[in-house]
Parts: sequence; C-alpha cells; structure tokens
Amino acid sequence: MQIPLAVASLRAAPFARFASRYTSAAGNIGKWYSAGIALPIRPVCKSAATGRTEVLKVLVVEDDAETRTYIERGLRELGHIVSSTADGREALFLATDEDFDAMIVDRMLPGLDGMTVLRSIRSAGITTPVLMLTALARVEDRVEGLDAGADDYLVKPFAFTELSARLNALARRPAVAFAETMLNAGDVEMNLLKREVRRGGRRIELQPREFALLEELMRNSGRIVTRTMLLERVWDFHFDPKTNIVETHISRLRSKLNAGFETDVIQTVRGSGYLIDG
Repeated sequence: MQIPLAVASLRAAPFARFASRYTSAAGNIGKWYSAGIALPIRPVCKSAATGRTEVLKVLVVEDDAETRTYIERGLRELGHIVSSTADGREALFLATDEDFDAMIVDRMLPGLDGMTVLRSIRSAGITTPVLMLTALARVEDRVEGLDAGADDYLVKPFAFTELSARLNALARRPAVAFAETMLNAGDVEMNLLKREVRRGGRRIELQPREFALLEELMRNSGRIVTRTMLLERVWDFHFDPKTNIVETHISRLRSKLNAGFETDVIQTVRGSGYLIDG
C-alpha cells in the first residue's frame, strides 16, 4: 500500500504519547490477568447474514471533549473496542497504522480537518467504513463529505441510538474492493484509468482495439490465451468469423510494443494461442 506524503511525514514525528497510552493499557490488562479478573468481552453487533455477534474496533475522531466522551462511553457500554483522538494528524497516523472495523470522524478538527483525513486514507487505499459527524446541515455539505469518501453522514446534534444503528449498518456492509487501475507484465505498464501503455518508461500509442487486446493478455499474464478467448472477450464474437482478424491485430500490437526493443513481449504458442510473461 502506498502511503501519501502527508501520512509519511507524520511517521517521522515523535509519538511518545501513543507509546505511553498503550503501555499504560497493557499494564492494566496485565494486572487484571494476574489478579484473575476476567476481561469484559460482551457480544454486541449481530450479523444479519450469519446471526453471529461481533465486537467492533472503532476509531472515534472528535475534538469536542464532551461529545467524544459521550460517544466513547456509549460504544464501550455496547462492548465495542474504542480508540479516540481529538486531533486530525493523530487520527491519520492511527488510521494508517492500525486496522479498524469502522471510524467516526468529525468534519471540523485541529491539525488536519476531517475532510483532509478522509481523502488521505482513501488515497492510501484504506477502505474502512467512515461515519462523518458535522454541525453543517446543508445538502451541499453532506454531498461534499460523501464525495470525499465518507460512507454515511450524521448531523449534530444526534441521538446515540441513531449513531449506533448507522455504525452497525456500516459494519454489516461487505468490504469494498478497489478497482484495479494498473497492470504490469515485465517492462510493460498499462494504466487503465488514463488508458496509457508504457514499455520501459516509453509511452506507446495504441488504438482502442489494440489496447483491449493487450489488456486481455496482461490480465492473463503467464497463461495462454486462445484465439477463441480473444474473439469472445475483445471482439464479442461467439463464432469463428473465418478471418485472420486476431492475427492481424496481434501483428500490429507486436510491432508497436517491440519497436526499439530486442525482445518480443508477446509469445506465440503454436496450436494454442498467445502468452505474455508476468
């Protein structure tokens, strides 16, 4: 996972307060264990799909001490595991350093505002569900928060029962997989968003059909792709057109990819199909 510059710069800063906090917590757990006291683990959020109860690990980011304490206390009473901070920079560090089941983030924060924190964790590829809190009730503000990567939006003042219900709904959602945006095979790079192809860092101009043909081969790098597979997936032909359309396009694609290079990117496996090594 590539960490944004804003996150990387935080890692160089002193975090003695974090170490102190966690050392203290670990010490308490050790004392409880030595004394034979059972730790309070209570079942909470019940999965509608499995019927199993779940304890959620939640990060609460809220600069108002009273509101933060209110949320923390309520979540802990439900049995959730809660970490909290009042600072946007610390929130960004925690979000990129630990795995959480959900995050509750206030929009207005010192250090880094909630929107910046949200955009930064999304750019780092972190898909943790985020419930954004704000005193801004305009539709435009809610839309801006959702567009920045929030999964849900709750306007202050709010009832804790609603916050809890929204949090549980977010936790029940299946994890969102980010769409693949880059393909690599040897020294060939394909950017699916920009629709660009480079070999050895040099940009190669391809026609749409040539791009689609190369994409199919690169998605199956290391595996043989048959002529029939290419006809179906690139041309949407579910019959043999009785032409050399595949061979012609492969030849054109080869000439563009190999120009100025000594090795052939695309291998022909006689009687089988085509292959690009990963």
